[in-house]
Amino acid sequence: MVDTVIVENEAAPPAVISWPAVLAGATVAAAFSLMMLALGSGLGFSTFSPWSTHTVDTLRGATFAGIFLAATAMLASALGGYVTGRLRRLWSGVHSDEVMFRDQAHGLVTWAVATIVAACLLGSATTTLIGGAAKEATRNAAASQASVGAYPDLTDRLFQYDRLKAPSPGATTAFGRPFEVDRATADRLLAVAATRPLTTEEHENLAGIIASRTGLAAADAEARATAMENDARNAADIARRVAMRLAFWTVAAMLLGALSSCLAAWEGGALRDRRLGR
Repeated sequence: MVDTVIVENEAAPPAVISWPAVLAGATVAAAFSLMMLALGSGLGFSTFSPWSTHTVDTLRGATFAGIFLAATAMLASALGGYVTGRLRRLWSGVHSDEVMFRDQAHGLVTWAVATIVAACLLGSATTTLIGGAAKEATRNAAASQASVGAYPDLTDRLFQYDRLKAPSPGATTAFGRPFEVDRATADRLLAVAATRPLTTEEHENLAGIIASRTGLAAADAEARATAMENDARNAADIARRVAMRLAFWTVAAMLLGALSSCLAAWEGGALRDRRLGR
C-alpha cells in the first residue's frame, strides 16, 4: 500500500516594491519638472528685456535660478511621491514601522527614477541643440574667427579709436600685419589674462597693438591694456562663481527633492491604509 502525500502550492509572496506605482509617480514627477522648467524660462524672458537700461546681476540671477530649481524639485518630487504612495499595493500583516520604511523607500526610488528620466530628456534636448550649434559654428568658422574671440566685447573695447586723435597712417596694416592678425593676438592675450597675469613681454605686446591700431599714446595704451586684463579676470571669476552657485543649488535641489518624495510617499501610503486621522 502506497501512501499519497498531497502538497499544497504556496502562493509566491508579493513583491515588496510596487514598480507600476513607482513608474507612475516618476512619470508624473518628470512631466511636472519639465512643465515648471518651461514656466521658469518664460518668466525669465518676460522679466528681463535685452533693450532694458537696467543691467542684470549675473550672480543674483544664478541665485534666483537656483531657488526656482530647488522649489521645482520639491514640488515635482512631492507630487510624484504622493502618487506612488496612493497607488502602491496593500501590505497585510506588516508591522507599521516596516510599512513606514517601505513607503519612504518607494518615494526615494520614485525620485531617483524621475531624476534619471528628466536628466535623459534634458540631455537629449541639449545634445540636439549643441549638435546643431556645432554644425552652424563649423560652417561659419572661417568668417567669424577674425571677429570673435574668448571675450569679444573686451576686444572691441580694446580697439576703440581715440576720439581726439585719428588712427596713425597705415593702421590697417601696422607693422606689415593685417588687422585680423593683431585682433587674434589680442583675443589670445585676453584669454590668457583671464587665467594668469600676463608677463611683461605679453603686456607690452598688447599695449603696442593698442597704440598702433587706435592712435593712443603709449601711456594711455598701457592703461587700456591693464584695464582690459582686469576685466577679463573679473569675467572669468564671475563665470566661476556662477557655475559654483548653480552646482551647489543643484545638489540642494536634489536633496530636497529626495526628502519631499519620501515624506509625500509616506503620507500617501498612510492615507490609503487609513493610518492617518484615526
